[in-house]
Amino acid sequence: MGADDIDETDAGGSDGGQCRSQPDDSPFSRENAAATGGATPPAETPPGDGASRGQQRHVPVSPATAQVFGRPAGVRGSFASTPSSSRPAPQIAPPDAVLAEAFGRPEGSDETLQRDPLAAYGVPTDEPAPPDPWRDPESIASLDAPALVDESAIDPTVAGPKLGVKDLLFGKRVTWYALATLAVLALLIGLVGGLIGRYTAEVASPLNSNTVKLSTGDGGDGGGEPKSAVARVAKAVEKSVVSVDVRTASAYGTGSGFVIDADGYILTNNHVISMAANDRSAKLEVVFSDRNRVPARIVGRDIHTDLAVLKVDNVANLTVAKIGNSDDLQIGEEVIAFGSPLGLDRTVTSGIVSATHRAVPLPPDAESDTDAVIDAIQTDAAINPGNSGGPLVDESAAVVGINTAIASGAGGSIGLGFAIPISQAIPIAQSLIRDGKVNHPQIGVSASSVRNDRVLGAGVRNVVADGPAAQAGVRENDVITSFNGRSIESADELTVAVRTTKIGERVPFTYWRDGRTFNGSITTASD
Repeated sequence: MGADDIDETDAGGSDGGQCRSQPDDSPFSRENAAATGGATPPAETPPGDGASRGQQRHVPVSPATAQVFGRPAGVRGSFASTPSSSRPAPQIAPPDAVLAEAFGRPEGSDETLQRDPLAAYGVPTDEPAPPDPWRDPESIASLDAPALVDESAIDPTVAGPKLGVKDLLFGKRVTWYALATLAVLALLIGLVGGLIGRYTAEVASPLNSNTVKLSTGDGGDGGGEPKSAVARVAKAVEKSVVSVDVRTASAYGTGSGFVIDADGYILTNNHVISMAANDRSAKLEVVFSDRNRVPARIVGRDIHTDLAVLKVDNVANLTVAKIGNSDDLQIGEEVIAFGSPLGLDRTVTSGIVSATHRAVPLPPDAESDTDAVIDAIQTDAAINPGNSGGPLVDESAAVVGINTAIASGAGGSIGLGFAIPISQAIPIAQSLIRDGKVNHPQIGVSASSVRNDRVLGAGVRNVVADGPAAQAGVRENDVITSFNGRSIESADELTVAVRTTKIGERVPFTYWRDGRTFNGSITTASD
């Protein structure tokens, strides 16, 4: 194909062909001009020249670009298979020594670049020195060759002569003459010692003797006259005091009591025999001062006064206790308590009356059904568990109370014992012997203790309709402050004040209502 044909084809396709030249003001043209450092553009072709208009215009290539991207010298067409020797080859600098050691192939390895993780490169591979126990305190004990090795043979040991007594004791350093002298001296020393012992035995008095008799007083067997007031009272009362034993299949209890009638009636506390009363299989026995043990039966009991009467049969020559008058007791008067504290029978303790008319509540518990409030005699005579039911007597050996309770945080005596006054117990005992039961006076109210800055007494919580209190005009929330001449400061004191009256007796009382105090009278009724 000739040049004219190419020009015609280009000219004929100038409007829509792909070889159309770019206008002078196109961005591509300006960018090429700027990239070549402002090379001179080709001369403009005059319009109307078809051949010139068909040729494309190219920006000249810089020498540096041609050197990098152009054909090597003497090569036309595609690149030659062998690069021209005139083209500079890249130079690779030797690696840094630290990097070569860190990332290079280990010495003696031609297969892989991976380093053995257990190998220690750059560390000397010399064998460690054996431990030296003389210089290393942390080295372990071990056997080693001896410091000096004697290769010479050792002659066998030949048995020597047997040792004699002199050889064994003195090592061949003492002669037979010296041994004989020592033996004579030892004999003389023994002879002198024997003579001295004989002499001292004859002169000194002996330590033992069969002729000595120790003298005793003229007290005899203790059955003489009492030497103190307590001893006199104890001798007079001890035979009337008994121990009361209660045994059930699962429990055992001990209390006290005293004989009040020659027919075998014995007075004690209800809580002493409560287990026997509630368990028909229980065994109830009375033990007298001469250790005579006999069975007993319950005549009657009263849970509201904590009193009970027992009876024994076929017991002769009973000693009946002397009954006194507890109403005449004075604070500070000496009294003596009898009983079996902690199971120790025939025990006597003494003290004084420290208070009277002490309202002491006795609520029921797991061992007793007693539910009482007693008007107690307070004493500092030692009273402990087991004393219950025993007599409290005065200096005339008359019973003035029945030991009943103690006040103690630890369960033992701390000088606060309480006894039921005998003047209140005898009517109860008489009623139990006669009827087997007891009726108590009541006024038909339930009360609780009231203590505030306005009033102190027994607050009425409920009033029984048509009861003695209702008929006397008592209302709920009234506070009873006095009853039958006795000051009332708590509900317990009201209870004992009512029970110390007689059924049907009309007694005065005082009560507080809405800031005012009223006086009235009330007639007790039977419960």
